[in-house]
Amino acid sequence: MLELLHIENIAVIESADIQFRPGFNALTGETGAGKSIVIDAMGAVLGGRTSRDLIRTGADKAFVSAEFSGVAPDLPGLADSGVAPDENGELLLQREIGGDGKNLCRANGRPITVAQLRKIGEELLNIHGQHDGQQLLDEEQHGAYLDRFGRTETELAAYQREYGAMADLRAQIRALQMDEAEKARRVDSLRFQIGELERAELVPGEEEELTARRNLLRNGEKYLSALSGADYCLSGDEESAGAVNQLRDAEEAMSGIRTLGDELAAIYKRLEELRCEAYDLAEIIRDKRAEFDFSPAELDAVESRADQLYRLKKKYGATVEDCLAYLDKCRAELDAIETADDTLLLLEQKLAKAKKAVRTAGGALTAARRTAAGALEARIQSELRDLDMHKVRFSIEFAEKEPSPDGCDSIRFLMSANAGEDLKPIAKIASGGELARIMLALKNVLAEQEAIGTLVFDEVDTGVSGRAAQKVAEKLAQVSRRKQVLCVTHLPQLAAMADTHFSVEKGESKGRTFTRVAQLDRERRKAELARITGGSKVTEALLESAGELLDEAEAYRKTL
Repeated sequence: MLELLHIENIAVIESADIQFRPGFNALTGETGAGKSIVIDAMGAVLGGRTSRDLIRTGADKAFVSAEFSGVAPDLPGLADSGVAPDENGELLLQREIGGDGKNLCRANGRPITVAQLRKIGEELLNIHGQHDGQQLLDEEQHGAYLDRFGRTETELAAYQREYGAMADLRAQIRALQMDEAEKARRVDSLRFQIGELERAELVPGEEEELTARRNLLRNGEKYLSALSGADYCLSGDEESAGAVNQLRDAEEAMSGIRTLGDELAAIYKRLEELRCEAYDLAEIIRDKRAEFDFSPAELDAVESRADQLYRLKKKYGATVEDCLAYLDKCRAELDAIETADDTLLLLEQKLAKAKKAVRTAGGALTAARRTAAGALEARIQSELRDLDMHKVRFSIEFAEKEPSPDGCDSIRFLMSANAGEDLKPIAKIASGGELARIMLALKNVLAEQEAIGTLVFDEVDTGVSGRAAQKVAEKLAQVSRRKQVLCVTHLPQLAAMADTHFSVEKGESKGRTFTRVAQLDRERRKAELARITGGSKVTEALLESAGELLDEAEAYRKTL
């Protein structure tokens, strides 16, 4: 149950606290006073869409919090968000809307996302807006309403699994089907590409080796010159000794005194190591010099191969490895095309089985829906009688259709508004008031199936008046004995039936418009009901009539 709604800087509401009560809560006020803003604030704190335009002019941010009681710890949205009500079953939802478009949401002090807030809100409170009745005109929604009532989630999920498998097979078949001319063109293209890549005899990693060899060949003279110079410095020639010989001479010169002390021995040891290292380097350089065979023909061949790789990479991939992967892909596609007839035959056989599975699952879903439809028809008919629509007949029509993601049924709601008239689609014959009452009946029936504790009705009395309005008020009173009801209304019958009555009033202070929400006592309720009934001119007769209306409503509530 919603205990307290706190609003700061939402539109014309600078600050407001609304302490809702169990049972039937009504909000009334002049048109434009801000009743819809209260509903917008509720929607915001429950994760609904908002914009910066919602923030009160001159404020940097807006803030809304909602305190709920009696919240079950295993509520799905809470578990998914890692949030739990406190030990008393209380839960505090908060949302701060910044002027920069950023949102800060919390549940019992724990930061959560807007999406998580929305999921939690869907389990706590349901808002039925004044235009929701128009949804009944959309026959695409009728099946969804029936599924909600019938709890057909299991059958629908099983059907959708089978339908998804069938759709996947159909997609595979379409991918393999092509006309003979297109197939011939594709085969020629694939064979050409495969032949070009196979003739290239690509080797993974050869690009790096080829680049290194080409750089070496392009700098052959510099390479040989460097090796020759290093070899001369280390090994010398017939006329001059190289570094290796000179190090050997130094080593021999120190050999006679190496025993005269540790320091001299260490010097000798280092000379010996230098001479050995220099000798090894001289051998390596000499081998490198002997191995290198610079040939202009080899350079031409390397350049040609590099150019070939460059052209292939432009066509088939950024690297040699990509080109090889593309080759494998082409081979697989060519094989698939050449064996397409066999594959298609196999897929067609699988598709035939999948279609049967879809029909079987669809039949189970249809059966569950038809069972639910009978129960829903009876419940709606009962609700409509309570709403003074005794002669209205309500029926749910099934028509078979090609399998689609939502089943094999075309479902629509039919009604007959007057005795003797045939059942027809709601969209063709229902008036605004009838739509409002049918939607109210549907909402009430669906609410019985759900654990949501609070129902909000925003001007659901559109197009309703007189005796019908009284019946709507009585129905809401009945519902409020099972769930908390919050209702924004312009009808005195609904406002009088409420257990708790709030007035939304607009005023002006210091050049700024503001809205405040006040709970009314009996005398103020009489005045408000008289205003709703008679307009700005409130007479004693209207006040007396309002008192009688309150007495009658109180008497009715005692019978529930």
